[in-house]
Order: sequence, then structure tokens, then C-alpha cells
Amino acid sequence: MVARGRTQIVNKRLVIALLLNLTLIKSAIVFATDVSKSASSTKTLRSMARVYLAYGEYAKAEPLIEKALNLAKTTCATGTDAGKSELYMCMIDQAWLYKSQNKLTEAELLCKQGLELQVLDQGENHPYVAYTLRILSSIYREQGKYRQAGRVLEQAMEVMRNNRLQEEPLMAPFQVEIANILVDQGKFEEAQSCYEQAMSLINNSYGPDHVYTASVLSQVARLYTLQEKYSKAEELINKALTTQEKVYGVDHHFLTSSWLTMARIYHAKKNYTRAEELLKKTFTIVENTYGPEHPLTGKVLNLLGELYLAEGKYVEAEQFCKQAVKILEDSLGTDNDYTAIAFNNLAKVRMHQGKYSEAKHLCSQALKILRKIFEHDHPKVVQVLETIAQLKKNTTLAALSNI
Repeated sequence: MVARGRTQIVNKRLVIALLLNLTLIKSAIVFATDVSKSASSTKTLRSMARVYLAYGEYAKAEPLIEKALNLAKTTCATGTDAGKSELYMCMIDQAWLYKSQNKLTEAELLCKQGLELQVLDQGENHPYVAYTLRILSSIYREQGKYRQAGRVLEQAMEVMRNNRLQEEPLMAPFQVEIANILVDQGKFEEAQSCYEQAMSLINNSYGPDHVYTASVLSQVARLYTLQEKYSKAEELINKALTTQEKVYGVDHHFLTSSWLTMARIYHAKKNYTRAEELLKKTFTIVENTYGPEHPLTGKVLNLLGELYLAEGKYVEAEQFCKQAVKILEDSLGTDNDYTAIAFNNLAKVRMHQGKYSEAKHLCSQALKILRKIFEHDHPKVVQVLETIAQLKKNTTLAALSNI
């Protein structure tokens, strides 16, 4: 039974991972287009939508998911078990789509509703439930709710362990997600250990040249940049990008995370020209893909603001930092760590402009937000404290110069 369950998981839940090959994806999209002219069953619609989701074609996936969900609701009204299972699977798929569109409140609500129905149908210890918990954890992570994300993901991993899947390749994505949350929380050594465990499973099951392997290498490279291990980071990100470009092409938005890591490395090496070129390319693609109000757009603008600050280009820095603050406030709210760091960067601009009162207010806001989310020694908290220390020094010097 366990072996059969594992096979079912691979066939049904990892369909996206299996489709992450450019030739397969293109063929599948052609197939989906042809099938859409004649078929309209819930399962068919979901399968078609997942093909588009696998390649990041969210606009094409959305009408299919909506149609599947409406059809599932109608079928479920007949009282059939198949209708119930299709309903919660459609709800979970739509939650994933909402997360990609930054409709995080809707994504969280729908994922919880789907999870509740799934648990009633399959029991709380079914491996499929673990996958839904992982999706819910990813939604919490996007909201900056890292503690909740970690707790839910630990539940998911416990389900996998109860099904004796802890040594299986299927466990690797859960370990990667745990590592990502640990990175968010500033627990870099623990994160590195989790990544190493995951990479052992990933290399054995997917191989070193698989696109999923490349995705994880990109995430490890991000950790290395945060640890200031730039040579290691650059080696990994170049390897990851080589594979990702072969699969997706050189301008696909799935490469965004790798581009941002590469830009941080260029920034650290003071190769500001290359960093700026890469960030501007990323901004154009992100804005075209997700829209000008998406938080990812704000995050890229924030990195551009940081870059111009490092170069001493304060006019440009002000422009991009202000845009980043607005987008991140509007899309993520003020209780998010990305918004807090945007406040901190704008505070640096104000400090260089001699607007110390405004800089102090922005730093206070940033510190208040971050202390709600993280421990007192988190790198982002330390970053704001360093700005405050510099602000106090500048204020003192300004006061002395007026004596």
C-alpha cells in the first residue's frame, strides 16, 4: 500500500515537476489548446490549467481553473464522492493561482477551505494533505508570517514521516521549504544544513542538470550571498542559470530569483554597471508579467534604490526608494519585513539629504515592524539599527557644526 501510495503521489502531485522540461511543456500546451475545444470535465480542465501553471502562464490558467471550480461545485451538489474530491482539488489549485497573483488573503482562505474538505475526505495523515499544508505554508511565507509558515510546514513534514517517506525524493521539496523559512528568519547555519540534506536527495533522484536541481541551487546561492560567501554564490548561480536558460529561455520570469541573486553579487563586487543592467532587465520582465503594483515589482525597485545609494546617486535612489515604499505598502501592508527594509532605505536617502527628522521616523517605523516579526538579532533588525546609529552620528555632527 505504501509503495502504491508513493506512485500515486509521483503521478498526481508532482505532475508540475515532471512537466518542467521545455519540450514537454510546449507539447502539453498544444495538447491543452486542442483539448479545450472539445473537453470540459473538471479533471481535464484542472490538468490543462496545471500545464499553464507549470510554465508560469497564469493568465491562461486562470479561466480554466475558474471553470473547473464552478463545474466542481455543480458536480459536488449531486453528492458524489468524486465531486467532493474534485472540489477541494480545484480550490487548492485556485489558492495557488491567487498566491501567484498576490491575492494572499483570498489564497489563504481558499487553501484552508480546501484543506478542511481534503482532511474530511482523506484523513489528516494522508500524504496529499502534506502537499496542501506545504502550499498553505508558502502563502504564509509570502505574507511575511514566517513563524506560522514554519509551524504548518512542520505539520506537513510530520505527515510525510508518518508515511515513512522521510528518505524519499518526495521529502526534498519540504526540506527546501524549511530551509527557505530558516533563511527568512536569519538562521543561516540551520538553513545550510537543511539545504545539504535536500540536495543529497535531489541529486540522486533528479540529477545535477535537472531544472528543479537548478532552482534549489539558486536558493542556496541566495543564502551564500546573505552569508557574504560571494565566490560560492556566484559559482552556484551561474550553474543554475545555465540550466534554467536552456529550459525556459533567457527572458522567462521564472529566472527572476536567480537574476536578483546575481545582481546582489555584482553589487557586492562593486560592479554597479552590471548590477544595474540586470536589475533593470528584471524590473521590465517582472512588471510585464505581474504588473506594476505587484510586490515583486516593489522588491526589484528597492534593490535598485539600494544600488543607487551605494553609488551615491541620491536623486535616483530617492525616486526608486519612494516607488518601492508605495508599492510594498499597498501590496503587502506595513507589517511586512520587505516594507520595513524599504522604509530603512528611504531613511538613508533622507539622512543624506539632511532630513534627519523624517529619517528618524522612517527608521522607527522599520524597527517597530521588524521587532514584531523577528528576533532582536535578525540581520534585518541589525541593518536598521546600523542606520539609526549612523543617523545619530550625523545628527550629532550637524549639531556641533552649528555651534
